[in-house]
Amino acid sequence: MGRLGELEPVPRRSTVEIISDELRTAIMYGSLAPGSQLGEADLAARLGVSRGPLREAMQRLVQEGLVRSEPHRGLFVIILTEEDMEDVYLSRLAVERAACQMIMARNRGEALVRLTEALKALVGAASQRDRIAMSDADQAFHQVLVSASGSPRLERMAQTLLVEARMCLSALQEKYPEPEDLVEEHRKLVEAINDGDEERLLRLIEEHMTDSIDRLRASAD
Repeated sequence: MGRLGELEPVPRRSTVEIISDELRTAIMYGSLAPGSQLGEADLAARLGVSRGPLREAMQRLVQEGLVRSEPHRGLFVIILTEEDMEDVYLSRLAVERAACQMIMARNRGEALVRLTEALKALVGAASQRDRIAMSDADQAFHQVLVSASGSPRLERMAQTLLVEARMCLSALQEKYPEPEDLVEEHRKLVEAINDGDEERLLRLIEEHMTDSIDRLRASAD
């Protein structure tokens, strides 16, 4: 890994990767709603791509678990049950806890720089009290947290989990933390990394995820 600020080659992305990202984002924001069918002809026309790479991109999302295949019917966006939603946050806890341990062991300085910037974006969104911008900044913070671990495998796992977490937000909106509370939760994570306090960091990340599970349960009552 190069020094901070050092220029590095920009990775080239394949057409399949770009299409996969477009579909993932559409699922995350509900443009492709839970339960909706993915029609090849329609999506190819909307995205302006040929069916070959589109078909490959859709199969990637099947492998990731964001799309399900029904024999003789086609491909459909998944529908998350209450049990699925809880499982999403428990899985996120496992991934992000491991990421936190790796950060504290070897990447604390880099993580601190990147997460401080991500926190600033969250503070900005919270000051506007814009729920969508706050959700975007919240998700970006956690993407950076996992990315800063230096583990591409954790990052791949987190990618799908964060999309699924975003799909849970319709159930969580009424129970979503107040802007000040959301900022404070994330500020404490950055402070624990800055202080080199791994025990506190792991406790905070666990509380962060279990609080989301509690909110999900409350929204179902």
